[in-house]
Amino acid sequence: MRKLKEVARLCLELNLGVRPIARACSISTSTASVYVEKLKGLTVPYKEISDMDEDTIYSLLFPKEEKTSGKPLPDFDYLHGELKKKGVTLQLLHEEYKRDNPDGYERTRFYHLYQEWAKRADPVMRFTHKAGEKMFIDFSGDKPHYQDSKGQIIGVELFVSVLGASSYTFARAVPDQTQGNFVDCNVKAFEFYGGCPECIVPDNLKSAVTHACYYDPDINKTFAAMAEHYHIAVIPARVARPKDKAKVENGVLQAQRRVLAAIRNRTFFSITELNKAISEETEKLNMRLMKGVNKSRHNLFMETEKAALKPLPSERFVIASWKKAKVHIDYHVAVEKTNYSVPYTLIGQSVDIRYTSSIVEIYNKGKRVASHVRTNKPGGFVTDNLHMPHKHQQYLQWTPERIKLWGEKIGPSTKELMDQIMERRDHPEHGFRSCLGIIRLSKTYSPERVEAACKRALELKAYNYKSIKSLLTRNLENQSTAAVKNIIPLHANVRGGSYYREATHD
Repeated sequence: MRKLKEVARLCLELNLGVRPIARACSISTSTASVYVEKLKGLTVPYKEISDMDEDTIYSLLFPKEEKTSGKPLPDFDYLHGELKKKGVTLQLLHEEYKRDNPDGYERTRFYHLYQEWAKRADPVMRFTHKAGEKMFIDFSGDKPHYQDSKGQIIGVELFVSVLGASSYTFARAVPDQTQGNFVDCNVKAFEFYGGCPECIVPDNLKSAVTHACYYDPDINKTFAAMAEHYHIAVIPARVARPKDKAKVENGVLQAQRRVLAAIRNRTFFSITELNKAISEETEKLNMRLMKGVNKSRHNLFMETEKAALKPLPSERFVIASWKKAKVHIDYHVAVEKTNYSVPYTLIGQSVDIRYTSSIVEIYNKGKRVASHVRTNKPGGFVTDNLHMPHKHQQYLQWTPERIKLWGEKIGPSTKELMDQIMERRDHPEHGFRSCLGIIRLSKTYSPERVEAACKRALELKAYNYKSIKSLLTRNLENQSTAAVKNIIPLHANVRGGSYYREATHD
């Protein structure tokens, strides 16, 4: 029911606004706005309207133009479909209409008729997305699951993407919404479609937007790098603007009803098996005829959108992580416990680090300043000799000689330990951090205690900062060497006898 009579009563008799009328009649505000505008434009009093039936009121508000003007009406369904095609405008369609109907409507009236038709059309049909223009993405609130080898139910996330013009849908299950999985889902969506849209419209989820803002949202760096690789724009849906993401919300709803609901009674034993079923059900969804269009998503995609997508680049995007760091005095920065060098002139400056499973790249002010093959050496150093200062450049703030002088102020054992730390590294600078850590301990503990701890560490051949800190924290610097060995392991990789006793009982 259109509820026109009740809208007329609330509008003309009670003088209510659009939103109260929409709530009272359970209709959308846009529909209520159209009805109110039409009712206020009538010269018919409400008393007469109240005696009419719904169809009479509707014909009064929306008269059929062909009966009054005699001019042929445009084919609105055809116009709507053509407007989805790239480069097609209403002006071009009006010119074609006039070519076939010289006595037809002029441009202004032609535009008005189409706009009036669009307001009355099905809400899903109102949005005219250009072919190849937008891909809408989101995660489903309803989550699929599988059963692991221990019989535990593992819940996972369902990623959904929808193309704007054809509603062609892609769905895939991933363990979580972390940055890597999210970006990988987008890449797989591009490969599923066989091309790239002009822009992506995500919701303001953390994997896409680091800071949601109505006017200027901050895009996640890895997501932005992916967009740059595929030459597409990222336009997040505006906060509190549900219409911006209506397409994907409907796509998510269809995925829940046609994909998740279809596999609800099946048991899967891996995420791979789950994704195979999701792919099969998504294909069925894409092949179903859509009401009001009488075509499937797949047919619309093949007819209007596939050719409009941009080709995929020759190389697949490699997912990378980003982090910020401050260059230490040893001109290295740490990536997951391994240290990589940068030019020594950047000591003390902030840099951006991009790293993948195979490479580490370091940027300063947007310019790449260093690149290394990634290695898995916790505590190790990867140093490019070109990044090192020349020996004659003694103006640097920290040098091995200056560090030794600091150690000598604490005591001879401290100086000797620092000598050993730096001599046992490939480059003296690699030991700077440990030495500076020991110097800083003298601000927390007395120089006498630090000197005693360094002497004990030399006896134990424990040439690192952690050993000194451990001795001081546990008040062991004055214990005998044998007692210290029995009480505390000073090497990071030494687990102790209790570890192996526990392992034996397992």
